[in-house]
Amino acid sequence: MSQKPPATVTSTRRTLVIALVVVVTLLIGALVAGEAYARHKISRCISTQFEKDMGSKIDVGFGWRPMLLTLIDGKVSRVTVDSADSKFGPAVGMVVHARFKDLDVENAGQGGGTINSSSADVTWNNDGIRQTLGGLVSDVHSSSSSGMLTLDVLGGLAQLQVQPRVTNGVVQVDTMSAELLGMGLPTDLVQGIVDVFTQSLQSYPMGLKATDIKVTDDGIAVKLEGGRTELEAGPDEARC
Repeated sequence: MSQKPPATVTSTRRTLVIALVVVVTLLIGALVAGEAYARHKISRCISTQFEKDMGSKIDVGFGWRPMLLTLIDGKVSRVTVDSADSKFGPAVGMVVHARFKDLDVENAGQGGGTINSSSADVTWNNDGIRQTLGGLVSDVHSSSSSGMLTLDVLGGLAQLQVQPRVTNGVVQVDTMSAELLGMGLPTDLVQGIVDVFTQSLQSYPMGLKATDIKVTDDGIAVKLEGGRTELEAGPDEARC
C-alpha cells in the first residue's frame, strides 16, 4: 500500500500554491494598473499637443502595443484621433477622424516627437457650412451628381454656386455662378463668402494635406494624407 505524504508536506505544498497564486495576482494587478497609468499619461500628453494644433477637443485612442513599453522606448505604433465637439478650427459641424502611425515620442509625449505617416477622413455637413459662412448665407444645398454646392444668400434672393477641388494638396473653391434676381452679385460679397469657405477647408494640422474632395448630397467629404512631421513639445503649463 502507498503511504500518504505527511501532513506537514501537504500543508507546505498548499502554502506554496497559495503564495504563487497571490504573487501572480499581484503581478497581474500591477501590470494592469501600470498599463492604465501609462495610457492615461501618454493620452493626456499627446491630447494636449494635438488639441493645440487641431483647434478642437479630441478623443485619442491607441493601437495594440502596450503603453508601458512606450514609457521605456518612446514608440507608439498607432494613434487615432476623433474630433469630440461640434467645431473643428473655424468650421462648425466638421467631423475629423485621423490616424497617425509610427510615432516616436520623448518623455511620454510631453517632450515632442515625430509622426512618420498620417491620414484622415473629414466630413462637413451642409448645416455646418451654413453656420460657418455666417448670416448672409441662409441655406446650403449640395449635389453629388453635379459636384457643386448652392448657397442661398440674402434670404434666398440670391444664389451662389461653388465647386471645391484639390490642387497640390490644397482645397480651392471656385465660383461657378452668382446671381441676384438674374443679375450678378457684387464681387466683394461673393469673394468674402468664398474666402471663408476656402479657409475652413485649408485648416489642417500635423502636416496633413488634402488628396481628394467629394461633394455629397449631405455636404463635403475630404481625404487627407501626411508624411513625416515633427510633434512639438508642449508649453510648461501643459506638461504632464
